[in-house]
Amino acid sequence: MKKILLFLCASALMLGSCGCQGETPQEEIPEETPKDTETTEDPGEPEQPEEPSQPLPDKPADAGERVPLKASITGVQPMTGIVLWTTSSAKTKSYVQLEFSYMLYNKVCKEKDAYDWTVMDNLLADVASRGHQAVVRFRYVYPGQSSNAVPEYIKKMEGYEGITYNSEDGKAEYPDWRSEELQRFHMEFYRRFAERYDKDPRLAFVETGFGHWAEYHVYGGKFIAGQTFPSKEFQAEFMRGMGEWFQDTTWSISIDASDNKYGPFQKYPELKDLTFGNFDDSFMCQDWSGYNWSCWQFFGLERYKKGPAGGEFSYYSSYDQKHALDKEGMHGRKFEDLVAKVHMTFIIGNDQPGKQTEARIKEAAMSMGYSFEIKDFCVNEGVSASVLISNVGVAPIYRDAWVAVDGVRGSYNLRGLMPGESTWVTIDCPATKASKPSIECDHLVKGQKIEYQASVE
Repeated sequence: MKKILLFLCASALMLGSCGCQGETPQEEIPEETPKDTETTEDPGEPEQPEEPSQPLPDKPADAGERVPLKASITGVQPMTGIVLWTTSSAKTKSYVQLEFSYMLYNKVCKEKDAYDWTVMDNLLADVASRGHQAVVRFRYVYPGQSSNAVPEYIKKMEGYEGITYNSEDGKAEYPDWRSEELQRFHMEFYRRFAERYDKDPRLAFVETGFGHWAEYHVYGGKFIAGQTFPSKEFQAEFMRGMGEWFQDTTWSISIDASDNKYGPFQKYPELKDLTFGNFDDSFMCQDWSGYNWSCWQFFGLERYKKGPAGGEFSYYSSYDQKHALDKEGMHGRKFEDLVAKVHMTFIIGNDQPGKQTEARIKEAAMSMGYSFEIKDFCVNEGVSASVLISNVGVAPIYRDAWVAVDGVRGSYNLRGLMPGESTWVTIDCPATKASKPSIECDHLVKGQKIEYQASVE
C-alpha cells in the first residue's frame, strides 16, 4: 500500500504491519516492523453514494395473524467485528468473534507432495475452543526475518535462486518465482487447502496474496517481476484456480492488487468477475481518501456483494493505532462512516484493547457486517409461519443461513439478503402463537448464535 508517514516522531515508533504492541507475538512474527514510507496526496474526503431505500415487500395473503415478538442483538455477531490475534491476551473478551493468524507454507509441506496439516488443525481447534472462528493468511515473505516460507525441498532444487535484500522494512528473503516447481506447489497447496477446509465451520475467511506480508506490495524491497514477485500470467492462473476451488469459503486479496505494477487486473480485467473480497491493511490512515479509496473503487463499490471487505487499522504511526476508534474520529473521518462506505465485515485491531474501552470496541465491532431485524411475524396456526426479515447491517452474511420456526427452515438463503433489503419468508410448519423464529447457520462453532432484533406489536 502506498503510505503516508508522519514524521512527528522518530521512525522507531513505527509498528509492524501486523505486529502486536504489548502482546507476545507468534514465533514467526516480530513485535515491531517498520511500515512503508511512500506517500500519496490526499485529495479530500470522497462523496459517499447514498444507498437507495428499499420498500417493504407485500405481506403474503395467507400469512395469518400477527404475533408479537420482542428481541434484541446483544453482542457482536459471528463472522464479523474487531479481529484479535490468536496471541492476544484479550482474545477471550466477549466482543471477540474472530481471531487472526499468519500461516507458513513450509510448516505444512516439507517434501514434494507431502502435506501435514497438523499446524492448521491445531490452530482451528484452539480458536474454536473459545467459541471463535479463524481468519488466516498464508505468506512467504515477512521483512525482518531470516528466511521465507518456501518449502525447503524447492529451495534445494537446481536452478532455484532466492534473493535476500536489505530494505527499510528489514532484511527479506524473496521466493524465486521463476521456479516451475514453486508455481506448481502454490497451485496444489491451495487446491488441497480448499479440499480440506472449504466447508470447515472453524474457518471464517481466507486472505491470500504475494509480496511483503502477502499484502501485494514490495515497497522498499527487491521487486523483479516474474522473479521476486510472480508474473501476472501466473497470478491470473492462480486466481482462476481459487475461484474454482473455494465454493463456500470466501477468499480475499489486498486492495494493493489494483496497482498495475503488482496485480494482474489491468492486463486481465475479466478476473474482477471472480468471487473474492478485499482487505485494506492501512484502514483509517491519514491519506485514506486518496490512494486507499481509489483502490476500493478500482475493485468496484459493489464488490462486497461477492466477498467480504476486511482490513487492519493503520500502523503508519502510534497516533493511528491510538485514535482509530475515537468516537469523534481521526484524520477527519469516523470509523463507522468508513465501515458503511466500504461495507466492511471485519478488521484486525489487535492493539485496540490497550487503546479503547471494551464498550467502545464492542460498539465499533457491532457496526460491521450483517445485522438482521424481524419486522413482522405472522402465524397461520397449524399451517405455516411468515417472517418479514431485513438486513439492517452494512454487508451480507457470507455463509448460508436460514430463518427457521420450530426447527423448520425456510427456503430463502439469507446469504443473498443485501444491506437495506427485506423479504418475507414463509415456512410450512405446524406453527402456533407460541412459536418463535430463529436464524440457523451450519457454519458456526459451539457457543455461537446469530441474533436478531425485533419489535413486533
